[in-house]
Amino acid sequence: MPDADEAGAMGRSAKPLVPDDFAVPERLDGPGFRLEPLGPRHNERDYAAWMSSIDHIRATPGFSPEGDWPQPMSLQENLADLEMHERHFAERSGFTFTVLEHDDVVGCVYIYPTTDPEFDVEVRAWVTAARSDLDGVLRMRLADWLDDAWPFDRVLIAGR
Repeated sequence: MPDADEAGAMGRSAKPLVPDDFAVPERLDGPGFRLEPLGPRHNERDYAAWMSSIDHIRATPGFSPEGDWPQPMSLQENLADLEMHERHFAERSGFTFTVLEHDDVVGCVYIYPTTDPEFDVEVRAWVTAARSDLDGVLRMRLADWLDDAWPFDRVLIAGR
């Protein structure tokens, strides 16, 4: 998960991003992938995905070559991150989705508060180096989904 400096308020719980009566979308189907909420059940697959692509993720828009994430950590530390993301989802203070191809984790999408006053939320996404061809497709599909299915007026999508 990106550190707080890289992702504004990402990584710490905050006030809800969406109204209480908003039904949070829990799935997005795209060409060759689907999104579902990231949670502890994805730990081993998520860990393998980002550990295999540290340099690629750091070179992805919205992440930093000098940043604190991704960096090697234990599977148990990764599990703690996934538990945090699941908690944020339940609190409605941030939404992290895993990008799946069949049942393989090939990336993540983070929807979190931003420190930029011109935007409502900041969205960051990464895919593995092996699935870098999904990067542009994922960002385009995310833009449509956020516009059609979410209550945000001003969305900052890193890399767009």
